Amino acid sequence: MLDANVENQLTTYLQNLKRPVELVVSADERPKAKELLSLATDIAALSQLVSLTESVGERTPSMTVTSPDTGSQIHFAGLPMGHEFTSLVLALLHTGGHQIKLAPEVIEQIRDLPGEYRFETYVSLSCQTCPEVVQALNMMSAINPNIQNTMIDGALFQDEVNERNIMAVPSVYLNGEPFSVGGISVIEILNKLDVNAASRQAEKLSQKEAFDVLVVGGGPAGASAAIYAARKGLRTGILADKFGGQVAETVGIENFISVKETEGPKLVANLEAHVHDYDVDIMDNQRALSLKSGELFEIQTESGALLRSKTVLLATGARWREMNVPGEKEYRGKGVAYCPHCDGPLFKGKRVAVIGGGNSGIEAAIDLANIVEHVTVLEFDSKLRADEVLQRKAASMGNIEIITQAMTTEVVGDGNRVQGLNYTDRATGEQHHVALAGIFVQIGLVPNAEWLKGTVELTARGEIIVDAKGQTSLPGVFAAGDVTNSAYKQIIIAMGSGATASLGAFDYLIRLGEPADAVAA
Repeated sequence: MLDANVENQLTTYLQNLKRPVELVVSADERPKAKELLSLATDIAALSQLVSLTESVGERTPSMTVTSPDTGSQIHFAGLPMGHEFTSLVLALLHTGGHQIKLAPEVIEQIRDLPGEYRFETYVSLSCQTCPEVVQALNMMSAINPNIQNTMIDGALFQDEVNERNIMAVPSVYLNGEPFSVGGISVIEILNKLDVNAASRQAEKLSQKEAFDVLVVGGGPAGASAAIYAARKGLRTGILADKFGGQVAETVGIENFISVKETEGPKLVANLEAHVHDYDVDIMDNQRALSLKSGELFEIQTESGALLRSKTVLLATGARWREMNVPGEKEYRGKGVAYCPHCDGPLFKGKRVAVIGGGNSGIEAAIDLANIVEHVTVLEFDSKLRADEVLQRKAASMGNIEIITQAMTTEVVGDGNRVQGLNYTDRATGEQHHVALAGIFVQIGLVPNAEWLKGTVELTARGEIIVDAKGQTSLPGVFAAGDVTNSAYKQIIIAMGSGATASLGAFDYLIRLGEPADAVAA
């Protein structure tokens, strides 16, 4: 099951085990079940601390990673390969006593949670966001035996997916009831389980000393800015809703100079590790609510925290643009989706639409065409805007239909899930209906700058206007990345603009006579 290279790597990882780990496999004669049993057998052969038993489980095929010493249980329903193989490796290590990379106070909070929690996390193996959620819940399971998590491959357990009307991943259930859809971190999970956790955390954040540079946003621009500021000896903080931003949802990255090919989650992990090499205070799972200027700048967060800084660097990025038509919000997660790589496998053999004929839209259509029965691409303009090579590829596939001059007017459903959409032919004015199971929206990005209206100058599209040094219209406030009026929205450009804005902030502080220690360094 495992090739020689993976076996060698896994053997090295398993040397970190400090206590026994038992693999309990429920398998039958189906191909995936045989593969799972083969995988478990290969793993057990790599370490004397790993044992294997077979037993009939709640789901088949499935595997439980359990600790005889602590009683912790982490379940995998399906074959945890693809992006979820890392989740399996970490489950083995954490169950076997290897250090869990969470703050001591977070580990203590998890250990002290009262009650029992049975999580079920539905994933697709091509989903970039799913492993983050699975790993967060698995870590909690390894810490507290009263918490259990089961990763469920939605493509393999279609009956459950249909019964629970799951049309987006990751979808998490707690004790049989819906808990969350989409990315969610350990801190966010704790905030939902422990109602006082957010306020306690906000109080701690408010007690922090003022920063020299406070970066708002943890994507490529924010990470780059923080590194450059810290290298100058400035007291630096990052306030981020989610470290990595949209890059975490990007599948293939082939235009990051010097790196021929990588994936979003890998790049995010490298970014975070690089930031951790410096003295940067990372405050994750925090969303900025307002910015006020005075003797010090003040950032108010949605959780109630108040942070102060001599300069602020805004790198809040952008999010997927919505259609803003009736039914879109009602059926989000019920057939309306924004990540074809994540949710595409849930629509296997069904008819779907892609809204948007740019590169993102046509790439999504090509990917989906390999999974679904039929893809209808609706483009508002009279022609596609995607690169010619992508258009040729789409045209060569027999199950992609492209409709131009199509203005989507409504998402139609039965109250539980999408059944189709209505659109207007802009050339003739005729109304049309398309019967569909899913709609993937790929019509560009919206800058995350609404909270700054009236504070800094914005373009008509809501982007922060910056000068050559990344300075906004408010002295001492800088901005970088996709949230600004940069000509192009690319990862490498965002990183460069983050460095530029950070150096601009350093220059601003020098002229104020503030960072004397840093200048001396």
